[in-house]
Parts: sequence; C-alpha cells; structure tokens
Amino acid sequence: GGTGSVASSCPATKPSMLNVHLVPHTHDDVGWLKTVDQYFYGGRNYIQHAGVQYILDSVVAELQKDPARRFIYVETAFFFRWWSQQSRSTRNIVTQLVQEGCLEFVNGGWCMSDEASTHYSSVIDQMTLGLRFLNDTFGECGRPRVAWHIDPFGHAREHASIFAQMGYDGFFFGRLDYQDKDRRMKTKEMEMVWRASASLNPPTADLFTGVLPNGYNPPPGFCWDQSCSDDPVQDDPALEDYNVDDLVSRFISISKAALYKTNHIVMTMGSDFQYENANPWYKNMDKLIHYVNAQQANGSQVNVLYSTPSCYLQELNLANQTWPLKSDDFFPYADGPHDFWTGYFTSRPALKRYERLSNSLLQTCNQLEVLGGPKSRSGPFGKGDSDTMKRAMAVAQHHDAVSGTEKQHVADDYAKRLAEGWAHCQVPYVRPVGSRGHRVRPVGSRGHRVRPVAAARPLCADLKRPRVPSAPTLSGRASALRRPSPAAPPLCADLHAASPLCFQYLKVTFDPNTGLLSGLTNLETQQSVQLTQNFYWYNASVGNAESSQTSGAYIFRPNSSTPCAVSKNSNTVLCVCQNSVVQEVRQQFSPWVSQVVRLYEGSRELELEWTVGPVPVEDGFGKEVITRFDSNISSAGYFYSDSNGREVLERRKDYRPTWDLTQTEPIAGNYYPINSRAFIKDGKAQLTVVTERSQGVSSIYNGSLEIMLHRRLLRDDYRGVGEPLSEPGEFGNGLVVRGRLLLTLTPPETAADSHRPLAQGLVLQPLLSFQEGAPKPTSKLEFSALQAALPPAVHLLTLSQWDSESVLLRLEHQYESGESKAFSQPVTLNLQVHTHTHSAVTALLPCCLLYRLSLLCFDCSFFS
Repeated sequence: GGTGSVASSCPATKPSMLNVHLVPHTHDDVGWLKTVDQYFYGGRNYIQHAGVQYILDSVVAELQKDPARRFIYVETAFFFRWWSQQSRSTRNIVTQLVQEGCLEFVNGGWCMSDEASTHYSSVIDQMTLGLRFLNDTFGECGRPRVAWHIDPFGHAREHASIFAQMGYDGFFFGRLDYQDKDRRMKTKEMEMVWRASASLNPPTADLFTGVLPNGYNPPPGFCWDQSCSDDPVQDDPALEDYNVDDLVSRFISISKAALYKTNHIVMTMGSDFQYENANPWYKNMDKLIHYVNAQQANGSQVNVLYSTPSCYLQELNLANQTWPLKSDDFFPYADGPHDFWTGYFTSRPALKRYERLSNSLLQTCNQLEVLGGPKSRSGPFGKGDSDTMKRAMAVAQHHDAVSGTEKQHVADDYAKRLAEGWAHCQVPYVRPVGSRGHRVRPVGSRGHRVRPVAAARPLCADLKRPRVPSAPTLSGRASALRRPSPAAPPLCADLHAASPLCFQYLKVTFDPNTGLLSGLTNLETQQSVQLTQNFYWYNASVGNAESSQTSGAYIFRPNSSTPCAVSKNSNTVLCVCQNSVVQEVRQQFSPWVSQVVRLYEGSRELELEWTVGPVPVEDGFGKEVITRFDSNISSAGYFYSDSNGREVLERRKDYRPTWDLTQTEPIAGNYYPINSRAFIKDGKAQLTVVTERSQGVSSIYNGSLEIMLHRRLLRDDYRGVGEPLSEPGEFGNGLVVRGRLLLTLTPPETAADSHRPLAQGLVLQPLLSFQEGAPKPTSKLEFSALQAALPPAVHLLTLSQWDSESVLLRLEHQYESGESKAFSQPVTLNLQVHTHTHSAVTALLPCCLLYRLSLLCFDCSFFS
C-alpha cells in the first residue's frame, strides 16, 4: 500500500486453473427510494431496509478477522460522512486495511453518476470532490484504479473518455442491452478496449472495459446477506440439511459456464445496501472458498479467492490477450424486447433544469471566491461558501438523482439541497470584491468582454427574461447597466397581417393558415429550409398482449408509433410583437402548451421558449410530450447528439454499430440522450437544436428531429421506484415546465463554429446582477480577470480555490478533431499572458501549457 502497488496486495492465483475472483461489495445509492440522509442513518426502513453507517461498521469489523478477506467501496459521499464520525483508533484501523489492500476504493467519486443526463463539467467536479477526499485521507493507497458503474442505465462514451484521461486502468459495469449481451457472451466479447474519443490519439482515451457476468448481483443461489433467503453453507455431515456437495457442484458448474476469454472470471458478491451484517456473508464465503478449493485434490481446475476489481484487472493484463475494440457508446439500454430505458432521459425536467442552472451558479461562485480573495470565503456559513453547493451538485449527479428516477420525496430533497447551495453561494455576491468595490459580477467561461445587456424589450406581458448572450464569457461586468436607447413600442398584430420575423442574420416564416413555423433562412449564407414545428404527445402504454411493460420513470413505451397532435385548432398564434430589439410570435397550441418564438437583433439563432403543463391525464393515459421539427433536409435516417455535452456521436435509425439489431420498439428504441445539442444534416444544410437541460431526442422520419420535453405518467414501470412519475407541481394539479431551445441553420462545415459556443453559453450562463443608484462617472462598468482574451478554441472549465495558497485551473480544447476548419487545430497557450500575476496559477503551467484536441487539464498534484 505504501508504494501504491496493486501487485503487493493482490492474492496469488493459479495459472493452470480457472480463477474465480470473489468481489465483496455493496451498492449504496446516494438517494433513490429514501433520501441520502435516510439511507445513511437507516431511517424510514418501512420504505426500504438500508443503513449505510451499519454497513461500514460491520465490514470493518469483519475485515479485521482475516487478512485474506477483501471489500470494495464506491460512494465517497457516504464514506466521508461515516469517517467524520469515527474515533482515532477506528481511523487507524481503516487506514491499515486500506494500506494492506483489504479495503479498496473503486470509482471514488462523491457518487456513482448517471451517464445520460449529466454534463461533463459536473461529472468532473463530483469526481474531484470524492477523489480529493480519498487522496487527502489515505494518500496513494486510497487512489481508485478502476471505474465502477454497475447500476447506471446505459453508458456514455464521454464518461469512459474522462475516466481514461483521469488515469483509471479499467472500467466495469453491469447493464447493457440484452441483445448486445447475448451476442457478446456467444463471441466472448464481454471484455473489450473502449476507444472513447475520436479526437485523442490512442491510447489517451482507451480504457479496458468489462461487463460483469451477473449485473452486480451474486450468482443465483449464493446470496448470503441477511436480506437474502438462499441456504447458507451447512457443512456438518451429522445434520440433516448438509449441502456442501450440492453447493460446490453448482458453483463449479456456474464458474465453468462463464463465457470469458481468460482463465479469470469475476463474481460480484453483494448487491443494494448489503453487508449491514457482514458476518453471514464472510462466514459463508470463507466456507465456499475452502470447500471448492478442496476439490482440487480430486482433479478440479477451479480456484476461488477473495479479490478486488484492480487485482482481477491485473491478471487480465498479465494474460496478454488481444481484446475487441469499441468506439461507440452503450445507448439506448433495454433489458427486454419492449423495455427500453429511454424515458429517464427526460424524466423530471424541472429538476434537470435546476441542476444545470446550479452548475452555472457554482462555477460563478467558485470564480468569485478566487477573485475576491479570502474575505469572499469567510462568510457566516463557515469555510468556503461554495462547499455546500459543491456537495449538493455532486449528490445531484447520482444515477437516481438528475436522471429523475427517484421517489418524489427524494426529488424534493435533491432540490432542497441545491436551494441550500444557492443560499450559501449568495454570500460572495453581496460582499465587495475587487479593488474598486464592485459588488456582483457575472462570471463565465471565456475571455471576451461582454456588452451590457440591452434593457429595451417588447412590452408584452409574458416577456420577463433578458436574453442570455450567445457565447459564454470569462469576464465580469459591473452591476450598473448602460442606459439603453428607447425602443419603439411593440407592434402586436394578428399573424395574417404580420411580416416574417427578420433581422440581419435570420428570416423566420410562419404558415398563415396554421400559425406553425414554416421556414428558416440564413441570410448570411442564403440557405433556406422548409421547416415545420409542432407539439405532440405519445400515449403511455399500460401494457398489451405483447408485453405488460408500462411507461414509467425509467421506461419509455408509447402505445402507438403515431403521436397525437396537441393543437386542434386551425390557427395557433395569438399575436406577433416586433420592435428594434426583438421580434416574437406567441403561439397557443392548447390550454396546456404554448410557445414564444423570439428572434433578437444581432442573433444568429432562433429562440423557442416553450411552456408545457399541467399535462392532462383525465382520459386515463399518461403522456410523453414532444416537439418535432420536420424539414426538407435529406438526413437519410442519420442524426447526431452530444455525449455528456462534449463530443458528438452519429446516430442511425434502427441500427447499432456493434450488432445486428432486431427492433421491437420503433419509437423508444430510437431515443438517445441529448445534453446540449443535436442536429440533422445533408450536404448543403445543418439544422442544430441546442437545449438548456438534458432531454431525450430522436429522428424517426427523414429530415425530422424530435425532442421529448415533459412526461406525466399514471403507472409504475416495475423497476423499483414503486410510484408513477406524476409530479404534483405548485398546486398539486401537475407540473408546469418552461424551457428554451435554440435553433441554428448553417452549412455543415461551419456548424460547430456556432453551435459549440452556443451550447457552452447555455451551460455556463453569466450571472446578471444589479445594484441601486445610477453609475458614477468613475464607475468601472467592465471587469475581466484575464489580461487578454483566450483563443476561441480554449474553454475555461474550472477556476476555483484549491486551498488557502493555490488555485485549481482547468482549461480545455473544446473542439473535436476535424469538427471545425477554423478551430480544431492544436493550440499553444502561455498563461502568463492571460492571467494576472498569481504564483499558484503559475505553478500549474507545466501541466497545462499545450492543449491538443479535447484533452482535459486537471490539477497537477493529483490527476496527472
């Protein structure tokens, strides 16, 4: 442990035998059926019997009894809390167990994050929080070497890329599509090398990846938790229920049947919240190891041992095998012909938006603490006003949090934690920061100075929100806004008498008969497409003759492939409002669906602000609400969506790159997650949709792109959550959700130049803030922490206080290889040109001098 060597703590194996690695583990959700607090303490056990504090107590006691025993632990959020309550003697014991390799941390993030609904910046933050604690507490011996995502519902390529760049040796998970798994088992391709980036030169983003044979459960008949009912090892021949021979025979048979390439297989011995009483587990595993290995004297070639994922991975490395290569991702995930886990891409859309807004606020809070100095971190809430938000955001990345697959009271708890984080992060905003005493500044992610926001807006009653600039910014702006020139009053008229929306870059036309969007023209390139947008819903399945599967928090299953149009009227438009700042069309599709279409002066994108809800369910059907764009773009069954907000993957209708798909759900089986953008294209034009939260997206028809906006369901989908996804909303009548989509039309070869910064701008929005009184003549209306603007390809991902003496700075090349003719080239950056003199920042320069393609820059002291 002292040298960080895996080999020094791994048990001996037998090269001539089949080695079965027993991996004792527990899977502890950071909130799901109970809140994170209830899970830790064991509260509300009438919902689910689970108490994480007792698991750690019991495991530590059992590990001390035999140095051969092993245990792995994942969720640092729980371990951090447990550790803080332990005595010095217990901490010493645990430290020794870690040093000896008996207790091994895997994954190591604050939680086991979702992979569909998370943005890469938040994933990196929550991993940093957990890994930093392990490093500070246990040093090199506490460093996880294996990523362990045994429960997320599909797996994103960007997650694998992040893990590879963070120095993990391997990645193990439990869930993949049932058709994919059947094929892989037959061809012995359950283990592979995942080439997780098309931009980084191999092996930078290559990661050994293994699919666990039993999901994350024990083999059938060998669960010895107090919550299980399998027979224990009864090894007294004088007793009636002696069963050693039967258990040994069955275990050897199961082991030999495993379809893996080497003479090593892994058996996960544990499951959800198991080991609250670790004694029955270890007592029976001790006996199993003893009696199975005793059969070697009779010619058996099976060798069983306590092990860990890193020890298992070490043996696979020594086997010197050639592994199959994987370059796409593992979406969508289905565990049966009609059971596609694609609904959670959209479930709880308000929580998904709140999480994204909270990430933006956290980055602002982090930057203000750096720029404001020690005083900005010594508020009434204690050490680091950003700490509360960091932990709330880390918990929100959990695969039953931002995914929307938790019980309602747990979703409320996640939102409450984020609200508490907001309250803590308000402290730097109300305290003077900077040499001139300016109070609040928007802080973003790029080196451009920002124009003051124009206050001239149409006077329409529902237009209350100032436009967010289309590019993220690393700059501060003094809170006093420049007094705008007066704008002409808005012209509100019936659509029949109105002109198309038009400014210098875009022209938008509407069908005068239906009020629907009918066309989009890029006036710079003279590109024009026929484009219709409408709102629809899929009725949620309640089960049928083919399958009893219903739509729920996880599963999307419509009862028909043809959605119902929301609008029943011939004309959906209420009015058109126009002035010199903004032009808008306000559409009313039904009493529960409306939209404002806005075109701003100087914008190259069209804004669509939709409002959906409460979704009516009086007819007895749950509903999955979508908006669909139908164009004359010849997309030929292809569309493109981002992976966790970073690189983009090609999607193809009714197709999987690595196996021959038998499509059984033509709608749900073609849905994918979208975190920030999706697009369709042909040789002439690309239509891109940029979102401000994670959602589900598909292209069912040629030239079509549909996005699921909202879900309200009346049935549970039998995946454990135990309640329908029917959020009550403010008055208990159903949730009303408002959101925005940004639409661009560009030539395909230059599309990334606009949609990449546009997407970053929605993720990291500048904070708008105000102060009383008119600005003085000497007031400084703009402030930047940079001496020079960063190159367009360089994105400031993180600027936060690391400790009292140093700052964590992460910069990334934000364009993919070949994505942009202008910006996909490698960039060399001298930070001394861009930053004010700061010794801590200068210390990070050797690690961060050259950025190539999409390489992330982490803190040198731990992640390199």
